[in-house]
Amino acid sequence: MPAALVTGAASGIGKATAERLRADGFDVLGFDLEDGDLSTREGNQAAVDAALERFGRLDVVVANAGVQHVSPVRDFPEDRWDAIQAILLTSPFLLAKYAWDALTASDAGRFIAVASAHALVASPNKAAYVAAKHGVLGLVKTLALEGLQATAVCPGYVRTPLVEKQIPDQARAHGMSEDAVLEEVILQPHAIKRLIEPEEVANVIAFLAGPGGAAFSGVPVTMDLGWSAR
Repeated sequence: MPAALVTGAASGIGKATAERLRADGFDVLGFDLEDGDLSTREGNQAAVDAALERFGRLDVVVANAGVQHVSPVRDFPEDRWDAIQAILLTSPFLLAKYAWDALTASDAGRFIAVASAHALVASPNKAAYVAAKHGVLGLVKTLALEGLQATAVCPGYVRTPLVEKQIPDQARAHGMSEDAVLEEVILQPHAIKRLIEPEEVANVIAFLAGPGGAAFSGVPVTMDLGWSAR
């Protein structure tokens, strides 16, 4: 039975992905805040070691853990910049590094990073997130060229706690009511005006982790409801 490690698995995309992979016959280790600190080297090593100890193999790593902060650059807290880079960019690098031998030894080894449409485009007031997600796409390209099958899933706005928590921050940043933020700010770049459901992203990850994803590597897999078509 193939084995997968999914980070950020307590809610949102990570929870939906863990459930979908289990339904597809994977052994899945979900790793979240209560399991370890993915902003540290030790936390990422612990995640990989826990999966290998439990399953004796590791075929798929889904680097999904996320964090966000909304603020203009001139006011952006430097410690929040560091924390966002650690979780969104350094953690995927460390997970790929520490799981490298196991993934490349597997006939179906896959590294799947949950990036964002912000790996392809930018938005104001999200300098750390945009920079990190652009970096994740660069990391995935490099991993592929070095021999690890890797992809970056790039959804638009997904109905997750991370997005829902942005609404009051965006309201303050734009000087508008929270009611107006979803339609006028959050969904503004979507050509199709709706949030993506976590299960939709999980379906794409499951496809990439399975036989259908065998030819994908070093690329963004974009599912942004027309955002990047502009």
